[in-house]
Amino acid sequence: MAESRSRKNNDSKPLKPKVVQEEQDNPTWYKVTMFGFMLFGLAWILAFYISSARFPLGSATPIDLSNWNILIGFGIAMIGFGMTTRWK
Repeated sequence: MAESRSRKNNDSKPLKPKVVQEEQDNPTWYKVTMFGFMLFGLAWILAFYISSARFPLGSATPIDLSNWNILIGFGIAMIGFGMTTRWK
């Protein structure tokens, strides 16, 4: 009876598992910028309420955005909160 040829596998070295690289921490400027956006947005909203809608861009300025200042403040703060998704 004929024998089947054996498979020749010269590359029979065991596979090494891939080493997962450690995730590096964010640079300091990233954290400062992230918290800066959050605090600046909060300060914008507080300035609007404390000044009784006169500032930052309220009735006492040439550009009167009135209640849109709240949306601007939240938008600035949301940029900071969006940056937290990449914070390590």
